[in-house]
Amino acid sequence: MGVRPKKAALGLLTLMLVSSIVAAGCSSNNNNGNSSPSSSSPDSQSPGDSSTASSSTETKVEPFTISLFTAATGPIPTDDNLIYQEIKEQLGVTLKEEYLVGDIEQKLGVMIAGGDYPDLITANTKLTGAKAVIPLEDLIEQHAPNIKKHFEKVWNQLKDPEDGHIYWMPNYGVYQGEFMSTDYYGPAFYIQKAVLKEFGYPKFKTLDEYFKLIEDYAAKYPEIDGQKTIGFTALAFDWRDWGLRNPPQHLAGHPNDGGVLVDPATNVATLYSANDVSKPYYKKLNEVNAKGLLDKEAFAQNYDQFLAKISSGRVLGMFDQRWNFGQGHDSLVSQGKFDRTYVGFPLVYDTNVTDYYLDRPPINLGNGFGITVNAKDPVKIIKFIDTLLSEKWQKRMNWGQEGIDYLVGDDGLFYRTPEMRKQQEDVTWKQKHRAESLWGYMPKLEGRYPDGNAEGAGNQPEEFFANLKDIDKEVLTAYGHKVWTEFFTSPPENRVSYPAWNIDLIEGSAAKVANQKMKDLDFKYLPKAILSKPENFDSVWDDYAKEMGKVDTQAYLDRVNDQLKWRVDNWTSK
Repeated sequence: MGVRPKKAALGLLTLMLVSSIVAAGCSSNNNNGNSSPSSSSPDSQSPGDSSTASSSTETKVEPFTISLFTAATGPIPTDDNLIYQEIKEQLGVTLKEEYLVGDIEQKLGVMIAGGDYPDLITANTKLTGAKAVIPLEDLIEQHAPNIKKHFEKVWNQLKDPEDGHIYWMPNYGVYQGEFMSTDYYGPAFYIQKAVLKEFGYPKFKTLDEYFKLIEDYAAKYPEIDGQKTIGFTALAFDWRDWGLRNPPQHLAGHPNDGGVLVDPATNVATLYSANDVSKPYYKKLNEVNAKGLLDKEAFAQNYDQFLAKISSGRVLGMFDQRWNFGQGHDSLVSQGKFDRTYVGFPLVYDTNVTDYYLDRPPINLGNGFGITVNAKDPVKIIKFIDTLLSEKWQKRMNWGQEGIDYLVGDDGLFYRTPEMRKQQEDVTWKQKHRAESLWGYMPKLEGRYPDGNAEGAGNQPEEFFANLKDIDKEVLTAYGHKVWTEFFTSPPENRVSYPAWNIDLIEGSAAKVANQKMKDLDFKYLPKAILSKPENFDSVWDDYAKEMGKVDTQAYLDRVNDQLKWRVDNWTSK
């Protein structure tokens, strides 16, 4: 029920010439390739190392192909994508990518049944359960100094609790230098900027206040751009279930732990499905539906249909994670509908409750790339990933090319011109100039580089402010904020066991079976309760709670609590 937000990768930097060391990492073991000599110089530095290695030795790079599958749906890079061309020319690597079409569980099931895996694949517990991926710790220790240095402080957290091996290289959550968050990509109750502006930028904290704004705006503007206004929508499709299931935990003042509430004092998890913690929220949605403000297709739509509605500009609000509807946001920006983009608010049941939506980003366990058992040359693959984790390649993929995507000020800080910022918003441009899916799942440097630059433009304060649209500056100024994260209460330090949503329940276990049954019941009864007549809500809810009582939820809780304790015992600094 919980998923770590993915930040948008924000551009691309000058590609530094690649060294004999990097070339060796991407060539065959005997180095007898037939490609033309590379004129590149080495880049063997570790992440965060501001020094630059160099060599005049020319090497030959033997071309090779890495097949990979990601759970991403796009944007799909064009055949002439510049980053992929440079990777091929500089490193000799051709990336043969497959993107998710349809249901992820079905796709993985077909792969597992046929044993047909690509070389690289994005994380899923089904794959570890099927022994489809190989342990990485020895490969990293022997061949990937950048990766080892990057994960050194969280090395024990990467290990699978069942066998102690490392199978995945997490894509987010490891920081260097100062961490500064400007934008917000996490869970919230989102509302259009146009609604806020219409009513003079009101301050609000509760569901009643939030839905009153939506109701009043929809009454005043029953259509937007010739289409019926949708007050509130939701998504309950495939693994993207948090839009339906997760709101109650945040409304009650808890962070994103997925399907449980964890007491920070005792480190013990309890459920909130089908009980008094969650009931008030769904009863409120029942009232909203009775007023005609709820999207009638909310619980039947797929992800593409959901994004299409967001892109239309007629959806006033929803609960979601910002990264999840990023494509819809980008479409609105491309259309110039800036006032139809959204601001996230940390609503709570009661104003005496302190909101806990914004967290200190934990390492994104259970995500990122792993190497499958079908990979013919894991050493080449791990060296390739290690090369991309060097500072120069990180800047190339995140900031862009100097003079095209950014400029360097007299103070050494990167910045963009208005024209450069505008091109970063164009979806077609991204398909040729960015590698968003690859970047999204790769391990990456976050925080600040030794030269003082942020890892990407989005967290470069000066660039962030300069890049704001007029409506964004107006919204922030009206609320007395400078960045979007200031709408949320600053979070405390993460407890050691946080978050619970990325605990591996183990395929085929009683805990995994119980979790699926809980999800199935949520998908069946929550829409039924929300869409029922108000006088029937309590009856439907009682049926829901009764059916949930038949599920072996204790098996699920036992697994979660066992792992929470294991984390404290094994991850606490000694």
